[in-house]
This record gives sequence, structure tokens and C-alpha cells, in this order.
Amino acid sequence: MFQISAEETYQDGDIIFKEGNAGDWIYVVISGAVEISREIENKNVVIDILGPEQVFGELGFISQAPRSATAKSVGETEIGIIDRDFLDQEFNKLSGDFRLILKSMAKRLKKTTDVALEAKLRRRDQRTQKILSLTFKSDAGLVKAFTEDMSIGGMFIRTVKPLPAGEVFTLKLTLPKTAQPIKIGCEVAWTRKESKAEPPGMGVRFVQISEADQHRLKAELAKKRK
Repeated sequence: MFQISAEETYQDGDIIFKEGNAGDWIYVVISGAVEISREIENKNVVIDILGPEQVFGELGFISQAPRSATAKSVGETEIGIIDRDFLDQEFNKLSGDFRLILKSMAKRLKKTTDVALEAKLRRRDQRTQKILSLTFKSDAGLVKAFTEDMSIGGMFIRTVKPLPAGEVFTLKLTLPKTAQPIKIGCEVAWTRKESKAEPPGMGVRFVQISEADQHRLKAELAKKRK
């Protein structure tokens, strides 16, 4: 397990570090989730949503370059700061040639990410890429999850505990700056296991929502597309 020197707690939407800023600490998510995003053509593009035991900030440590992305908490999130002395000792054990290889890989990964994000930005105009927290019930109990791809008729829910296709359930969706969540009756259209290319989760269609909540959802979608 990682050697943690300190732990920090962030509330929903708090910035852990910002793209372009200096910094080379490496972090690990203890609980909650962290959104990693980049600004492309003046638009925020989500790269990934990290959950417990996932590490972030490593490119800044390896390349010693400014932060290549913004890290923001999703919901209440606890992160650990990996001990810097330990990291320096382990990194300095590597040969000079191998350290150069790692730095070259980090730069190449950034360039590859840039190209992928530009393509993603061109595809996303008709759907909203805004991370919202939600809950739903499964056989295992109450599940907390997140959506990063939503329209007025449905959404993709990122979760390692998807419900089976065809199941009807009720989810509670929390909109920014609102205390009362939206209740939506949903049906699972499809599920997906985790792979190298795609995150795990399920695509759901909305089958029941009150008129008032539908207006609230439409307003939020319209606001995020501007």
C-alpha cells in the first residue's frame, strides 16, 4: 500500500490542483471521487473520474512540468498525499537512462491525451459533460455513483455495480447548489464492464419524472451547454 504522509478532505467542487500551476505532489483517493479535466478551446473536458485507491498527479512528479490537468473533488472526498521522501528515494534508485525514458513517456502521454481530448470535444456538443452525484438502490444496498454524460432522456452512470439490463429503478440526482435532489424513474438500457478503453457502468433511459423536475433538469442542461 502507499506510504501516506498526510490526509486532506475536500468538499464537492473544491479544486485540489489547477491546470498550468506548479506542483509535483502525488495523491491517492481514499474515499469519494476526483474529476480530472482539461481546458480545450475554452471548454472544460473531463478526462477521467478517479475512485478509491487510484493515483493522480504523477505526471507532474515525473516530468517536473506544470500541471497538465485540473483535479477537482466530486462530492466529499478524502485524499492522501504520498510521502515525498519515499518517492524521491525510490525514483533516485533508478538509472539516469531509465529516468529519462519515464520523462519521455510522460511527455508523449500528454501529447496523446491532447489529441484524444480534441476529438472528444468535437463529439460531445449534444450531450452534457458535467459530473453530477447520484444514488440508487441495488441488491447490495444504496449505491453512490456519478454521471458524466447526460441528456434530457437518459444518462450514462459510471459505477462498478451496474444493475442488469431491463431493470427499472429510481435514482436521486443532485444538481449543483440545490439541497433537494431530483427523483427519476429509470430503466437500464445496457451495461458495460471496465476495459482499457471504457469505464464500467450502465446506460439508462428516463421513464418517469415529474414536470417540475423535468424543468429543473432542462435548465441545468441548457446552462452547462453554454
